[in-house]
Amino acid sequence: MEEGHFIWEHFKFNAEQRLKGFNFFIVLSIFADGGVFTAIEKGLNPILLCILGVFIIILSVVFLIMDTRSQNLLRLTIPALKKIESDFSDESRLFAIDAREQGSIVRYTTAIRILLTVQSLFGIGVFLYGFRAINC
Repeated sequence: MEEGHFIWEHFKFNAEQRLKGFNFFIVLSIFADGGVFTAIEKGLNPILLCILGVFIIILSVVFLIMDTRSQNLLRLTIPALKKIESDFSDESRLFAIDAREQGSIVRYTTAIRILLTVQSLFGIGVFLYGFRAINC
């Protein structure tokens, strides 16, 4: 296997896995959040809210770990991809252009981390709401 092809395939595979993982997190979060709102609407046992809150927190932490691992695997390829593209014209050096022009906020990582944080805070809120309802 040619070196450049190997590096590109590694990058492509991990980028796709990261997005698939994020999409899976979104789907699971929608179901978990829907379960919370259904439990509140139907006045179900507050212990269920505590369980759902803990589940949402764990879900967020697990996906944070998975996303961090995916991001680290992607970072391994960037120096090699920049080296490969150094033979290209200036306009075609996409990784170099991105590194030079990307801001520190407008990134997939920032968006993913914000969503994971908000979902974790929601899980904490659900747990506390259920816990409070148990003790009242």
